[in-house]
Amino acid sequence: MNKYKEKAREAVHEELNSLIELSEWLHENPEIAWEEVESSKRCANFLRSRGFDVEDNYVGISTSFHAVKGSGSKRIGIMAEYDALPGIGHACGHNLIAAMSLGAGIALSEVAEELDLSVEIFGTPAEEGKGGKVEMLDRGAFDGLHFAMMSHPAPVDVVRAKPFAVLHWEVNFTGHASHAASYPTQGVNAADAFTISEVAIGLLRQQLPPTVRVHGIVTKGGDAPNAIPHRTQGRWYVRASTMEELEATSQKVINCFKAGALATGCEVSIIDESKPYSDFVTDEAGLEYYEKNALLLGRDLRTDGPETLMSQASTDFANVSHITRAIHPYIGVGSYPVLNHQEAFADACVGEVANQTLSDGAIALAWTGIDVALDWLEEHSD
Repeated sequence: MNKYKEKAREAVHEELNSLIELSEWLHENPEIAWEEVESSKRCANFLRSRGFDVEDNYVGISTSFHAVKGSGSKRIGIMAEYDALPGIGHACGHNLIAAMSLGAGIALSEVAEELDLSVEIFGTPAEEGKGGKVEMLDRGAFDGLHFAMMSHPAPVDVVRAKPFAVLHWEVNFTGHASHAASYPTQGVNAADAFTISEVAIGLLRQQLPPTVRVHGIVTKGGDAPNAIPHRTQGRWYVRASTMEELEATSQKVINCFKAGALATGCEVSIIDESKPYSDFVTDEAGLEYYEKNALLLGRDLRTDGPETLMSQASTDFANVSHITRAIHPYIGVGSYPVLNHQEAFADACVGEVANQTLSDGAIALAWTGIDVALDWLEEHSD
């Protein structure tokens, strides 16, 4: 422990009630990807009221922001996510991510001048399958950062992120409508095309390596039981451990959809919902600091078992890790066997345990930023 960390911890404790209120408001008012109008505004105004210089509509994205405090030469970025899942709200805990990241940034800003830091908090929309950070990255949002970090809620604490690279697709089949009883032979069945494709994908899985995942849903299966469906739609994800494996797997899955089209006479279109999420490059020194700080706070860190597998979840932050040093630890809300993307996990992201997670997460990130800054100062001292 040093004076900087004591100061940062005090700052989190002083802000904790306000951070909890922010987390609970986000939880009660979930907004899905690209629609986080009020969520981004509330987070930006929270930081503005704490002395941060805030740029709304950052890099031309209406629900993003960039908040800066400190003018040092060492730029540390903290990612704030706040989008919710369709239908199940904050069942991935992004309300806690936003509050933890804001708390960490405020705490780190208290020692920014002493440690030659520029503390930068990025409001990053549309992580849930829409690639908000990838779009921001392409627009230069993170250029020049020296270190970037965030912490993600999970059933238990796992420090190392091992996320799959992932493709997000919208799949459409187009056939020809007809009366299902009177003129079935005149129809071209777009629902059958999906059925054939899903069977083909199911059979393909036997030949796929254990580091690959293929999963999806049909979002539109037709309009009426007595009409041959002429248009169907689905959303599908392909995941793999590396970008190279993802590319090889994706073509096999595309062929399964083409098989459905060929067998039924339909046309198929496969549209990218976002640019690919990549594999993650972990900064080992930063992760070691985070681990030590989490242990100092009394966190129970896990390395194996089914409760740790959230660390494999894909994230658009992985793309950022390819241009700057980065860490993406997972912090537990004590929910296992309740898991992310279940309704009960949303319930676990508010309340007494979640509030302790918020506090510990903000402090651990701030302390890690301090360690990275001290490392850098030592390296560049005369």
